[in-house]
Amino acid sequence: MGIKERQERDRGAVTRAILDVARELFVSEGYENVSIRKIAERIEYSPAAIYSYFPSKDDIFFALAEESVRLLADCSVGPLDGLPAIERVRRIVLRLYRFSVEHPQYFALMFVDRTVPKICREYERFAFAREMQQELVAELQHAVDEGVFPKTSPPAAAFRILTFGVVGVAVMRLSGRLPAAHADELVNDVLNVTLAGLRTGTVLASGPRPGGQPVDGAAAYREDEKDHAQIRD
Repeated sequence: MGIKERQERDRGAVTRAILDVARELFVSEGYENVSIRKIAERIEYSPAAIYSYFPSKDDIFFALAEESVRLLADCSVGPLDGLPAIERVRRIVLRLYRFSVEHPQYFALMFVDRTVPKICREYERFAFAREMQQELVAELQHAVDEGVFPKTSPPAAAFRILTFGVVGVAVMRLSGRLPAAHADELVNDVLNVTLAGLRTGTVLASGPRPGGQPVDGAAAYREDEKDHAQIRD
């Protein structure tokens, strides 16, 4: 191994150590309570050395957020081809719950701590996350087009209801307020009841615009993006 390769390896190892320690501290102590100095002390480096890897604490978070998105995408949903529209939707939404089970610290960092920086600040960096959201919105639109859900069910509203329900169960499981086995059962109940409700054509207060006009999938997703940005403000 040459000098350059060894230097790259060593730098990669330090980067990994910084991210692992930062993730643990952010989750255990809260993002706003963790400083670069505290991270440096944990890995026995100077703050100046940490800054040579990451310009700021926010940059450390964004690196962890990128990892979170990739880990979420890697959570298997199984093959989707040939499945009914409603089963495709169910599997895609359940990926979020599996992510919380398989990577609880990353889930807590992304969905529990309100003090972390807003991902919308790094719009281009998280294009892949938006693509995953668009995938679910598109599946919901397909379900409407196939007649599984009525045309009065806006995909953006359905997206929020389904994902927020799953996140709620995941948070309760993560906090220890709900035993793991019960959470596994409950998340399926939440999805079954929610999907059944959507199929009945229940009017969604967060859905159609005034006048009762349905919202098309693309426009619905753009509105949902704005909603998420406002929630993180």
